[in-house]
Amino acid sequence: MATTLDRTLQFQQSALHVQEARQELIASNIANADTPGYLARDIDFREALATALQQGKTPTLSLSTSSPGHLGASAGENAAGSPLLYRATVQPSADGNTVNLDVERAQYSESAVRYQASLRFGTQQIRDILSVLN
Repeated sequence: MATTLDRTLQFQQSALHVQEARQELIASNIANADTPGYLARDIDFREALATALQQGKTPTLSLSTSSPGHLGASAGENAAGSPLLYRATVQPSADGNTVNLDVERAQYSESAVRYQASLRFGTQQIRDILSVLN
């Protein structure tokens, strides 16, 4: 049974997890900017956060491996409990790649700022709880 403290901190934990998953997707898009036929992906942050909060825990991704030497990965058809979406593109390249580096960099920067804000909110929430306890 979740305590009041667990419920209080669950939102920040879920928000951080979803932001992390989104940053990984955007970084993957940037890394594949020169891959022919690669389609840029993203998630709907609000939907992913709502799903994480409904589940009552931080969602995790799993990957089946056929050999013990395989590395785990967080790739799949969903991230942080939200389905992966294709990013709308203005002009795809001749090889079918839809990654626009300017858009991806801007999205990554915005996501990083939101991640830092979530960390600060979580830290302040913990400080407030400690202040009440003292």
